[in-house]
Amino acid sequence: MFTGLITDVGRVAAVEQRGDTRLTIETRFDMDTVELGASIACNGVCLTVVEKGPDRFAVDVSGETLSKTTVGSWTVGTPVNLERSLRFGDELGGHLVYGHVDGVLEVLGVKPEGGSHRWTFHAPEHLARFIAPKGSVALDGVSLTVNEVEGAVFGVNIIPHTAEKTSFGTLKPGDRMNLEVDMLARYVERMLGARISEKHA
Repeated sequence: MFTGLITDVGRVAAVEQRGDTRLTIETRFDMDTVELGASIACNGVCLTVVEKGPDRFAVDVSGETLSKTTVGSWTVGTPVNLERSLRFGDELGGHLVYGHVDGVLEVLGVKPEGGSHRWTFHAPEHLARFIAPKGSVALDGVSLTVNEVEGAVFGVNIIPHTAEKTSFGTLKPGDRMNLEVDMLARYVERMLGARISEKHA
């Protein structure tokens, strides 16, 4: 479990095919404090550390993960938002993020808004119902508040600090990002669906 607050932007150092895909990611984390088997969110995807060095770690990525996320398009040099898993007692500054990506969305555009930038995105149609104004989403692992929603299109405001400390600083229209909708929204939708079914039973 994570908070959506990025603590390092790493870089893909190597991509190897070993049955599954093995990625080596450079990081500024103190790897002496990261155990083998630990979970790290990589652009919002919860992955397991299988090897590590002083300034890097390796993860294995299954075909299922490659098909459901942007990981399959990563190459050497790709920037990766990193967050270590939440520990009991840690401050929850963003929202609860599980590292289970729901789908991939497209970046539509960006425009200045005061000292910040307003980004707009097109979500997959089947996920749009989970996105609401003032609700939470995780985009490439970054916890964000939704400003407005129109159908499958929604916008968020990115302040300079977020752009500097995450991969948003290198983002451009046409790029694709991993989307995790708010878990609360999924459960509410499921509960409402169950109640409707009961009424029609």
